[in-house]
Amino acid sequence: MESETDEMRESLIDCLRPRVKELIVVDRVLDLIDFIENEQKERIRQKARNDGDISAADSLINAVVQKPHTPGWFTAFVDALNNGGCKFAADYMQLNLPTPEVEAENENCVRFIHLLIPSLADMDTDEVCAHCFSKRLLTEDERDRIMAEIGNRGSRSGARELLRRIIKCPPGWYSTFLQVLKDTEHHALYNELTGNEGSDKKPSLKDKPEATTGESPASAESCDGTESREITVNEQPMDQSTDLYAGNELPSNSEPSQPGSDKKPSLKDKPEATTGESPASAESCDGTESREITVNEQPMDQSTDLYAGNELPSNSEPSQPDGSALEVARSPEKEITLRDYQMEVAGPALEGKNIIVCLPTGSGKTRVAVYITKEHLDRRKAEGKPRKVIVLVNKVPLVEQHYSAEFLPFLKKKYKVERVSGDSQLKISFTEIVKKNDIIICTAQILENYLERANGGEDEGVNLSDLTLIIIDECHHTQKGGVYNHIMMRYLKQKHKNKRLIKEQKEPVPLPQILGLTASPGVGGATKMEKAEEHILRICANLDASRIMTRSHEEFKKEQRKIIVSVEDRREDPFGDVIKKIMTAIHNHAELTPTCDLGSQNYEQWVVQKERQAAKDENQKVRVCAEHLRQYSESLNLSNTIRMQDAFSFLNKYYEEEMKKKTAPEEEHKIQITDTERFLFNLFKDNKKELETLAKNPEYENDSLSKLRTKILHEFSSRDEARGIVFIKTRRSAIALNQWIQENPKFADIGVKSAYVIGGGDQSVVKPMTSAEQREVLKKFGNGQVNLLIATTVAEEGLDIPACNFVIRYGLVTNEIAMIQAQGRGRAEDSSYTLVEVKNSGVAEKECVNEYRKNMMNKAIQKIKLLNQAAYEKRITEFQIQAIMEEKVRMTKKKKKDIKNESPSNVKFSCRSCSEAICTGDDIQIIENMHRVNVTSQFRKLYIQRENTTLQERLLDYETNGFIACKNCGQRWGSMMMYKGIDCPCLDVKNFVVNLNGKKISKCTKWNEVPIKFSAFDYTEHASNMTMSDNSDDDETM
Repeated sequence: MESETDEMRESLIDCLRPRVKELIVVDRVLDLIDFIENEQKERIRQKARNDGDISAADSLINAVVQKPHTPGWFTAFVDALNNGGCKFAADYMQLNLPTPEVEAENENCVRFIHLLIPSLADMDTDEVCAHCFSKRLLTEDERDRIMAEIGNRGSRSGARELLRRIIKCPPGWYSTFLQVLKDTEHHALYNELTGNEGSDKKPSLKDKPEATTGESPASAESCDGTESREITVNEQPMDQSTDLYAGNELPSNSEPSQPGSDKKPSLKDKPEATTGESPASAESCDGTESREITVNEQPMDQSTDLYAGNELPSNSEPSQPDGSALEVARSPEKEITLRDYQMEVAGPALEGKNIIVCLPTGSGKTRVAVYITKEHLDRRKAEGKPRKVIVLVNKVPLVEQHYSAEFLPFLKKKYKVERVSGDSQLKISFTEIVKKNDIIICTAQILENYLERANGGEDEGVNLSDLTLIIIDECHHTQKGGVYNHIMMRYLKQKHKNKRLIKEQKEPVPLPQILGLTASPGVGGATKMEKAEEHILRICANLDASRIMTRSHEEFKKEQRKIIVSVEDRREDPFGDVIKKIMTAIHNHAELTPTCDLGSQNYEQWVVQKERQAAKDENQKVRVCAEHLRQYSESLNLSNTIRMQDAFSFLNKYYEEEMKKKTAPEEEHKIQITDTERFLFNLFKDNKKELETLAKNPEYENDSLSKLRTKILHEFSSRDEARGIVFIKTRRSAIALNQWIQENPKFADIGVKSAYVIGGGDQSVVKPMTSAEQREVLKKFGNGQVNLLIATTVAEEGLDIPACNFVIRYGLVTNEIAMIQAQGRGRAEDSSYTLVEVKNSGVAEKECVNEYRKNMMNKAIQKIKLLNQAAYEKRITEFQIQAIMEEKVRMTKKKKKDIKNESPSNVKFSCRSCSEAICTGDDIQIIENMHRVNVTSQFRKLYIQRENTTLQERLLDYETNGFIACKNCGQRWGSMMMYKGIDCPCLDVKNFVVNLNGKKISKCTKWNEVPIKFSAFDYTEHASNMTMSDNSDDDETM
């Protein structure tokens, strides 16, 4: 019988849970329940602090119904609700239910308060709190908590806390609260709540629904003919900072009931037939006006021709949006609500000042930028001034992220939002995009290219004066050499020219407002406070920031648990010993004497230097040996990071590819193999079987991998819902680590579902990830299909990765900025940050240095904020003038260098591998100021063409689907590019030794390092020559 009664009570609680959890004030009730363990209570309190009362109340109810039950558990719970000031919740538990009419009225009151938070937050909270206490809307404990909130975070935050408390009172609280506002002479707020313009009449929310047939409910008249006012509410939940329930849920009637939804039940509700009318379309029978609350569910019209007419629609999408962008475009526009600290940091920008917003990862920097954008556009629109906002990012995936997740959802209704990146395949120019849209999100290089076009006098350009607000994401990159800094240098030059124009009483050129966003400006490698300050001030100067805005220290979230896991050296490393034996044999063959430990970072640098010098000296024996030593060194490092079999697979694949290079596509042609190459191939072949056998023996695996396995298993076994990221150094390691996890049954047994995400740049031998592939993995991580992400540094900065509760850096430490970014990925409650050492990585020491730099950075920022404005501006101006002067010197040197540009005939190119002379600069032409090609008939005889499946990449007017290699030695030279129907061999300078006026240059990695101005590719002439050649061939065959 006891168990049956318990089951009935559990069913009752579950039935009423959606309603009751909104009425519980967790911190009061929790202390009065003695059958919940202290440790569990602390977790619930932590949840209340992080996620709000609704989420915490849900956990509290879970704890209450958790079996086995103690005798009298239900009565104790109800008593705790009563004694904790949650009488309304207790009434529900005892089935003292309000009538449906009273319940509906109360819900309307709650939603009404919820809607008017921005206005109500301006109340005199001290006075209102005192009167609410005297009217018994608040307990003494609640009053004390509200007063503490006012003291700690200000009156507005205290007002929200007060409202959050009173809406949980039993029905009748609304009229009492109106009386409090009237008694405290808050007439404007009283009138706003009652809907009276200067009248003191109270509203009645006991309205009865009336069927309507398509007409606006707002057209209904109240009994005395007073007009009805309509308030439309978007379906999207408000930001939790202003949600009175302090969670992500709205009151029950704020969204339509759906199967499985969290609609709050009333046991006295009766179903009623409706004909599409809003339940709020009611008459007020006491003569006061009625306000209507409706939900906007209509999708935006998608039928508009994207390029018809002179304007693009607000959600124009010529850049081939993915499904998520279309979904966002069709959903209702969201409301923007900022938390107090967000509003505080946004303050100066709302006044039109240039600032840097420095907030930790996950604190809503981008949301602040969206709000500032909206206010900026609204203000300038009202003033009849031009308005144009451009959002700059430094990574292609961030374009789509900011577009779909931030700017489009909040601004699409009033403004035209578009995005442009290297991934876009736009059919109109960037200049037209800027003209036709209010907000443009793009990679910084695109804007810089079009600013340069305008500077060169081209029509298809963009000027800074065309823009009114520039938002720079990850603005700590605004330093020498970066594209952000190139853009800002144009701004600073014009700013100082404007000062001269004003003195000459001439019209200055308008400049945009600047908003920088960063989680960490860093210290720029500084070891002293003075240098750290200087570094941050230079960034402020480069961005022309009047202030750097940060969140108060006391408001920072609780520090993560940080763990450093040290590892032991292998007792035996036979796999590594065999690799070192092979490396020693190569040293002896090439007569090389290394001065550092094999596999160390210093060793790798030494090998690179030897390879470059040997290529310059045409010493092919040393050059090719150095190239192979790099691969063995990499394999040695991999065996210390991932499985030995992965390190072996890497080596084996490398030698398979090298052997393929020595095989010509046509059997009649043979590629030469030198004695040194034959020695190296045989050396690997002789040791291959032993390496393969050792690699399969788990006894010799590295301790780092063992510690990582233990840590991941611990995280997933000790958490209800674990979700984490493992950061690792290289793409190859990320892929291998993911494979190891997926092949290990222990991980599958505890529910680990892993995937990897790596960079999109084509700078590695490992195939890069496309933006679409990155988005797909992150989407799966967000919805739980993947719960463990293996990532390179691409995931540290900027990318919106859903909250996870543990972060592991596996043998990877860079600088303090990356450390802060990585830590910021662990946003969930009770998240942990772990550093696992790897042999030769020195990560523990580097992490200590980064912690020191992080603390120094925070102190430096505070010192800068304490500077008086005059002193701050003086230093900023000095740094700006210095930067402009340095830029002038740089440009002068560049002009001299351009003047000294060598004749193309003075430069010669030879194969890096076999030193065969290839061509001169006269043979090379340039396509789109980017691609260097050699289309001469002589060059065609020197290379062979191979298919490369990793280069199946379609671009605008050309595509690359294979590579070209030296016919003599098989050395890769570049790719075969199809440009407007013509095969164009595209050269990569790093594969050649450059000889300029008899001086050999072996370390050119980019074409801009070669001081030659190549002639532009003449498509028409080349196509004509090809046609004539084809005709002559046809004549010969006739």
